Amino acid sequence: MNASPLRLDHLVVAARTLEEGVQYVSDALGVAPAGGGAHPLMRTHNRLLGLWGGAYLEVIAIDPAAKSGTGSGGTGSGANARARLFALDDPAVQARMEQGPYLSHWVARVDPPKNLARWREQYPQRIPELVPMTRGDFSWQLTVPQDGAFPAWQGAGDGILPSLIQWDTPHHPSQMLADTGIVLTSLTGFHPQAQAAREQLQWLGATHLIAVEEALSPALVAEFETPSGPRTLGAPAR
Repeated sequence: MNASPLRLDHLVVAARTLEEGVQYVSDALGVAPAGGGAHPLMRTHNRLLGLWGGAYLEVIAIDPAAKSGTGSGGTGSGANARARLFALDDPAVQARMEQGPYLSHWVARVDPPKNLARWREQYPQRIPELVPMTRGDFSWQLTVPQDGAFPAWQGAGDGILPSLIQWDTPHHPSQMLADTGIVLTSLTGFHPQAQAAREQLQWLGATHLIAVEEALSPALVAEFETPSGPRTLGAPAR
C-alpha cells in the first residue's frame, strides 16, 4: 500500500469535439473551460477549467489537426502511432461520446519525494506504463497502458480507477487558470466490481478521493458547489 496519500489532479470529460465538451461543461457548471492546447504524442487536444484547491477539469477530444504521416517521428502519428490515452480509441467510448460528452475518468497526482517511475518499476502489475508527455511549457509523466485503455485491476476499470500523473515542471496548470469559485465536493464511482476497485484504491492511497458503490454498469458522478449553487456532472449508474 502507498504510504503517501495521492491528491486529485484533474477530472476528465471526454467529448467528440472540444466545442461539444466545452458547451456541456458550461451548461452544467455555468463556466466555460478555456486555454489548454494540443498533446502531439497522443493526437488529442483539450480545454481546462480551474477548481478550488489546486485541481482542474479537463475537456479532451481527438485533435482533427494532428499530423497523420506514415511514421511516429516523435509526433505519435501515422501507422506506428500508439493508442490515444483515456480509451479515446475504444469503440465503446466513441459510441458513448456519440451520445454526448460525459465524465469519463479522473487523474491522481503523485507528488515528490515519491518517484512515480520508481514506484512503477517496483509494481508493474499494479501500475501501467509511464508515458512522458508535453503541452506547451508543461511536461509530465502519465500512466497510459499500451493499448490506451483505462487502468484496471481484477476486473475493475472503465474509468473508475485513476490514471497517475507526476509533473516534471514546477508549475501546475491549475496555477494558470482563472478562479472560478467552483469546488468539487464529492466524486463517486459506480462499478460491478466495486470491491476490487476499492482494494486497488486502498493500495494506491486514494480512498479519500472517491467513493465506490456497486452497480450494474460503470459511471462517474462529480458534485460541485458553484457560485450558482450545487451542480453535478455525470449520472448515477442504474
